[in-house]
Amino acid sequence: MNATLEAVMAQTAAQVGEALTTLLPNKPLTEAKLFDAMRWGCLAGGKRLRPLLVLQSSSLFGVSQTCALRTAAAIEFVHCYSLIHDDLPAMDDSDLRRGRPTVHKQFDDATAILAGDGLLTFAFEVLADPETHEDPNVRCNLVTALAKAAGPEGMVGGQQLDLIGETVPLDEKEVARLQRLKTGALISFSAEAGAILGRASPPQRLALRAYAHDLGLAFQIADDLLDAEGDEAVTGKPVGADAAAGKQTFVSILGLERARAQASLLADQAAKHLDIFEDRADVLRQLARYVVERRA
Repeated sequence: MNATLEAVMAQTAAQVGEALTTLLPNKPLTEAKLFDAMRWGCLAGGKRLRPLLVLQSSSLFGVSQTCALRTAAAIEFVHCYSLIHDDLPAMDDSDLRRGRPTVHKQFDDATAILAGDGLLTFAFEVLADPETHEDPNVRCNLVTALAKAAGPEGMVGGQQLDLIGETVPLDEKEVARLQRLKTGALISFSAEAGAILGRASPPQRLALRAYAHDLGLAFQIADDLLDAEGDEAVTGKPVGADAAAGKQTFVSILGLERARAQASLLADQAAKHLDIFEDRADVLRQLARYVVERRA
């Protein structure tokens, strides 16, 4: 990994971890088990890719650190909620996430469902708070964009297509649409969030949206490759799960070599979309290459 990117990712992880901890304090309540489960699902580390996109896109427009971090925390709450629900027995039935037991294994299925619900709704509470941005129009735009990215026309719709794909054959275009919704929608929101916060021009928002589109597909192909040939000790989650579940992925359709080449091509395309920002977007360019070369 590029040394600059490695330092930025480490700093981002620390900043976001602190923000998540502050927003999810440990309270001695009767329902404390719920908050414990929410923290378990959020504070176990991870790449913090989506928060990194928020912070880096925000830096292009001079957005304050407070605004950017609160927005980054909100998207991470939504992402972690999706992982908690994705790991449930009714979905992927995973026992391991980020190298430790999944939320439903550490607690129970019902608490895991409620923890995911809590994180999802709390994300919108954070975005709607005036502390996230002084302009109510900006806050409304953030809420609307995240709701669309996370809902039936975004991540949730993609998850349903993923379930359908376990029993119904999907072609390459359908798999690409599945991943654009399931994974790409939240990544796209994360890259655009800085432009929303910074009231960027339409060409600037379009450039970030195009970057995120290609980045999201590259990320998912890399995930498929890791599931097919990764090391569980490195990835921190079970490998081979897609094939075992009969899921159709870029790897199952294209094969390992074509999938790897496609991911690399998408990473190059993603970086090209950032030309409008010149060298101010160098970290985002480095991130596109990291996404396809990572081992976890």
